[in-house]
Amino acid sequence: MRFTYTAEKNDGEVYKGIAEASDRFELYNVVRREGGKIISVEMDRSNSILSISYWNTLFATVKEYDKVLMARNLGSMLGAGLSLARALAVLERQTKNPKLSLILSEVESDVRRGDTLHEALAKYPKAFSHLFVAMVRAGEESGNLSEALQTISNQMERTYTLKKKIRGALFYPCVILFAIFAIGVFMMIDVVPSLSGTFKQMNVALPTSTKLVIGLSDFLVSNSILAGGLLVGVVFLIVIFFRTQFGKRAGAYATLKLPVIGNLVRETNAARTARTLASLLSSGVDVIGSLDITSEVVQNPFFREVITDAKKSVGQGEPLSAAFARREDLYPPFVGEMMSVGEETGQVAEMLKRLAIFYEEEVDGATKDMSTIIEPILMLVIGVAVGFFAVAMITPIYSLSNSIS
Repeated sequence: MRFTYTAEKNDGEVYKGIAEASDRFELYNVVRREGGKIISVEMDRSNSILSISYWNTLFATVKEYDKVLMARNLGSMLGAGLSLARALAVLERQTKNPKLSLILSEVESDVRRGDTLHEALAKYPKAFSHLFVAMVRAGEESGNLSEALQTISNQMERTYTLKKKIRGALFYPCVILFAIFAIGVFMMIDVVPSLSGTFKQMNVALPTSTKLVIGLSDFLVSNSILAGGLLVGVVFLIVIFFRTQFGKRAGAYATLKLPVIGNLVRETNAARTARTLASLLSSGVDVIGSLDITSEVVQNPFFREVITDAKKSVGQGEPLSAAFARREDLYPPFVGEMMSVGEETGQVAEMLKRLAIFYEEEVDGATKDMSTIIEPILMLVIGVAVGFFAVAMITPIYSLSNSIS
């Protein structure tokens, strides 16, 4: 059960809190162990199935940026001298995300019962990744939890910003392609039937391209439900295919072979790998553990195989840079060289940070230039589509006008 309470410390300070407990007696014991005395307590009814907050919490998700703010604010409060339980209580009240608010409340309760922060966070794998939990654990073990949380927030913010820029670069062409598709469907359903009726009345000889357009239009008009079902079915099958192991590899292989996208994929994965490794190593996680967690963060199966190979190589006594230097077809040569320099100088984490910054800036520049590259390609695609439709439908009209004259 969840309780909202008001308590008084031994020095007279009155504070409020929210905690999970099996009953009021357990809550009294928890607050007493913290050096407080309960003044008033109420059971929180927000978890009732009839309440709006219950359904908000049930269907809400913890967004990436919510976790960035949580890690940053928690690190700042701990650095300012607040206790962990008190800092979590403050965050629980401040956050506007109902799902995160509930999780923080339960994490706070676990911490008050004696769990470490990483143990409490590990109970929510859907909200907090293995990377997040591992860095928190490293911070707790080294005694620098505040600093580790700041590192986590910086790492997550840079990753979030990188994803946002890539999505932003792809948003424009996706909107244009969707608009072309929607206009094409409208033309086939509304415009083409009118013209095809005229052609039939005039007994005009139709070229193959016109017959193809009219045939497709007749099918869409006569079988709208079937056409919609086929479209949904094809999309569903494509999504299922790319969720299979073979589909993921096929998609990853295809993106690597695309002229512009392939280089962007390489630089993005180089930035993500370097940033994750740098954050973990600087937080005190060992090299093998860092590589193990990084392989989970990197989604592309080909790049993940390189990291797995690096883990085996390091375990056998090879330097970290060796596995990356062997796969220059995936990771740019600069990655292996910078890692090698870091190993020689004893500053691997620092070199990886510089490497991450370098490739993040490269990706930033590439995403800004992508619209310039994609625009002429989109114009060409639109021109070909419009040209084909115009030729297919205007040619019979010219034939008709010539026969009349």
